[in-house]
Amino acid sequence: MAKSNKPIIWFPFAAGGTVIAFFIPVIVLLTFLAALGYVPTGLSYDSMRAFAGSGLGKLLIFGVIALSLWSSAHRLRCTCYDFGLRADKLVANVLYLAAGAGSIATAVFLLRI
Repeated sequence: MAKSNKPIIWFPFAAGGTVIAFFIPVIVLLTFLAALGYVPTGLSYDSMRAFAGSGLGKLLIFGVIALSLWSSAHRLRCTCYDFGLRADKLVANVLYLAAGAGSIATAVFLLRI
């Protein structure tokens, strides 16, 4: 029986889909409230900066962004295939490299905080 690399791709896709389903609507709502001028006390700049500067905060922020990137890359790969773009290896390499580059950029940015 041949070994498959699919679990390596499917794990971040599934985890990212879960993260997107739970966290992104909340992030959008909080951003909308902030745009309207209502910022809850716990979400002030100082408290968010302190959260992003802590180890747990960096890990959570990285998880949300990186898993969202991997899930979106895989979803876009499937969409490209469904629309008739049959160069699957090229599309997969470009999208997964972009997700990897975005994940690395996120890590570098978070380590600078």
